[in-house]
Amino acid sequence: MESVELHLTTGDTQRVVDLSDRCAAFLAHVVAVDGLLNVFVPHATAGLAVIETGAGSDDDLLALLDDLVPGGGPSSGRWRHRHGAPGHGRDHVLPAIVAPSVTVPVLGGRMALGTWQSVVLVDTNVDNAERRVRLSFVAG
Repeated sequence: MESVELHLTTGDTQRVVDLSDRCAAFLAHVVAVDGLLNVFVPHATAGLAVIETGAGSDDDLLALLDDLVPGGGPSSGRWRHRHGAPGHGRDHVLPAIVAPSVTVPVLGGRMALGTWQSVVLVDTNVDNAERRVRLSFVAG
């Protein structure tokens, strides 16, 4: 198995970060042929997804998360998890909805994604701008 850890700065706003180019570069670096690429984020307040980006779907995903899991401030009584910015408890339930890992088939050294699919980091936590993402390739 080949593995590397990426370090990303996501800033102080909710965001979806496309990791596809970084994943492709990693696969090229390890001279991957066929196998599986696992992408894992070791954080309690971030997740990973495979979605279309650049056409508004990334913003739609963040809006959907706001609808499904509204923030609310600490005084709202909504979240029992109280440290961090107002509504930060919401960030700690995100990985139950947007999983902390994805696995993508690799064929001929390339991710076998659909035409419009990208691997993305979903980060709603405005308190932690520094993120790590682990890429691991297991040859077939």
